[in-house]
Amino acid sequence: MDVIIHSIRLRPGIEPERFERWVRECDYASCPQLPSVVSFSVQRVSDGDRAAADYFEIITVRDRDAFALDMKSAAFGALVDAFDQMAVVVDERAGIRIEPGYAAG
Repeated sequence: MDVIIHSIRLRPGIEPERFERWVRECDYASCPQLPSVVSFSVQRVSDGDRAAADYFEIITVRDRDAFALDMKSAAFGALVDAFDQMAVVVDERAGIRIEPGYAAG
């Protein structure tokens, strides 16, 4: 599985509460409309580490080609439009998980 990590900086004047509410109510809620997405979460960066970013998101996808198709969907486009009003991706990293990984049962 492919993993994509975005570092995110809020735009000037955007309150963290507004962005986090949108993540909970819209971003997470839209994931079922994107079949390539296996998991998705947004993390607030600790106060001491805010020099580079305010948040980071971790997206696990079945494969990058399938995700690229999902990115062309109306559901994804609506997310991008709303996100762009509040924040900007300042860094992207992507890789392939060394399976199986670990998750507590």
